[in-house]
Amino acid sequence: QRLILGTAWEALEGAGIPPGTLAGSRGGVFLGLCPLDYAWLLRQHGQVDPWSATGSALAVAAGRLSYTLGLEGPSLVVDTACSSSLLAVHLACQALRAGECDLALAAGVNLVLSPLGNVFHSRLRGLAPGGRCKSFDAAADGLVRSDGCRVVVLKPLSAALRKGERDLAAG
Repeated sequence: QRLILGTAWEALEGAGIPPGTLAGSRGGVFLGLCPLDYAWLLRQHGQVDPWSATGSALAVAAGRLSYTLGLEGPSLVVDTACSSSLLAVHLACQALRAGECDLALAAGVNLVLSPLGNVFHSRLRGLAPGGRCKSFDAAADGLVRSDGCRVVVLKPLSAALRKGERDLAAG
């Protein structure tokens, strides 16, 4: 959750939006997340308390970001395995088009904290033998697990230009 919070803060600053100005806004959070490694580590070490329960719950990550920034729009987590962040961006764009929010933070995060996921996928013969991911390619032959977190700030281009915010992509 700290990684998501810090990355979202940096994304907002990079877009020219002071994070402290969003409280009470119709901002939405759309988070692609698959936190199994963290939950496995907690269980392995016998750490069961209110903090570990909320720290490993999917929905809490999006809610914590919304709460911290004071966003009052949709706040959700999607877990579709390899396409979670792609679906998060898709849902954020849909919500913007439907007027459900004025600004959307779409994110994807995954941390490989335990070898258990690799062992599991290896036994299923699901890991790419060459160690290279070939998403959406006919030659795709398995998955490659990795760490990462990215947050993109989305809003209608006309709204961003009206406020003088930095446009990193237009469409």
